[in-house]
Amino acid sequence: MPLNPSRSRAKDRSGSSSVMGWPEFLSLNVPPRNNRAWRRSGQSRSQQNQQSENLPDPGESMKERREATRLPDEDCMLLNPSFRGIAINSLLAIDICLSKRLGVCVHTTSSWGSMRSAVTLLALTGHGITWICGTLVCLTQSNTLAGQEVLINLLIALILDVLTVAGVQKLVRRKGPWDISPGFLDCVALDTYSFPAAHASRAAMVSKFLLSHLVLAAPLRVLLVLWAVLVGLSRVLLGQHHLTDMACGFALGFLHFSLMETVWLSSGACQTLISIGTFSWGSVR
Repeated sequence: MPLNPSRSRAKDRSGSSSVMGWPEFLSLNVPPRNNRAWRRSGQSRSQQNQQSENLPDPGESMKERREATRLPDEDCMLLNPSFRGIAINSLLAIDICLSKRLGVCVHTTSSWGSMRSAVTLLALTGHGITWICGTLVCLTQSNTLAGQEVLINLLIALILDVLTVAGVQKLVRRKGPWDISPGFLDCVALDTYSFPAAHASRAAMVSKFLLSHLVLAAPLRVLLVLWAVLVGLSRVLLGQHHLTDMACGFALGFLHFSLMETVWLSSGACQTLISIGTFSWGSVR
């Protein structure tokens, strides 16, 4: 028996309406929009999103922004170092490595620990306090004008060396290859840092001074030069200085000698200083 066409149409409408109500077909039920208005609204929304993305986060601090801007520069510096920086860092690394290996008398348990006392005594012969006190004693025992002239200029050169080295050490503040605190005499002589080596500077200046103003035999001249080299090396063996500190100390000692030769005090000026120091005003001519 044929179905009623009106009922079949109603079923089709109800079925189609139920199908269009499914979640998959909800977008088909949205009424059509004006294309131009929709495009304009979409562009305005995209521009708003871009502006919101470009706006800085209010919770972000200025320090984080600066670090974010510095990171690329630091990365470039690390990834593309200059040849000069590579050379300097390589030389410093070699200097530290060799200086640590040469520190064989740092402790009594080191490889040359049995020689520590002898090396310490050798380093003491180049100490500033030792030479200043020794020069003052010799000055009190000297009776000749030439000897007093040499000793006064040597005393001034020693004081100049101590003050100059102490000033440079305070500016550079370089630590030694080994973590060793300076001794009491080093603190008195203001020799608390590594660069430059005060003992090497003093040994170079004194040896050059004595070789220039004293008449010595050839063996004594060789021993004097050997003493200066060993005094500078002794501080490296004790772990107080690097090799570059010793080399710069030698160079600074020769510079002090040249400066002292330029401002050399005459015999009359030396006698005036001696009379002022001993309060013997009546002996001044």
